[in-house]
Amino acid sequence: MYERNENLPSIEMVAKMAKAFEVTVDFLIGEGESASYDKQTVQRINDIQKMDADTQNVLFNAIDTYIQNFKTKQAFR
Repeated sequence: MYERNENLPSIEMVAKMAKAFEVTVDFLIGEGESASYDKQTVQRINDIQKMDADTQNVLFNAIDTYIQNFKTKQAFR
């Protein structure tokens, strides 16, 4: 059976902390895919998700262009 360590916060407390800092629980505890993203990156992703589909498509097209350019430059180094 799992024994709770009194020095660790409850999952509810971790969730509240994540909400207060406007990050995911994974980010807060340093786990998961988004854990390595800085707070500004996470906030930008969250803001983009709130936008309408047309605006998202414009942003993603611009981002994709920059990513492709970066990858091409990396390939020729």
